[in-house]
Amino acid sequence: MIRKVFKAGNSLVVSMPKEAIQLLALLEGSDVSVTINEAREQIIIEAVHPELAGVSKGFAQQVTEFVTQYRPALEELAE
Repeated sequence: MIRKVFKAGNSLVVSMPKEAIQLLALLEGSDVSVTINEAREQIIIEAVHPELAGVSKGFAQQVTEFVTQYRPALEELAE
C-alpha cells in the first residue's frame, strides 16, 4: 500500500493504515521499534509490547490474535 510522507512540526511523518495498527495492536502512545535495512532500502516497524510477569509470549500472541479477529464485536460490547 502506498502512503504519503507529510510534515508535522519539524518532523516528516508516514501515517499507518488502520489494518496495520489493528494487526500490531497499537494504540496512541504505543512504543514501536524502527529498524532501517539500508541494503533493501526498507524501514521496519515492529510493535514493542512490555512483557507481563507470568504471561507467556504464546498466550499474549493468542490474545492479540483474538482481539484483532473479534475487534468489531468487542467494540460493540464495550458500548
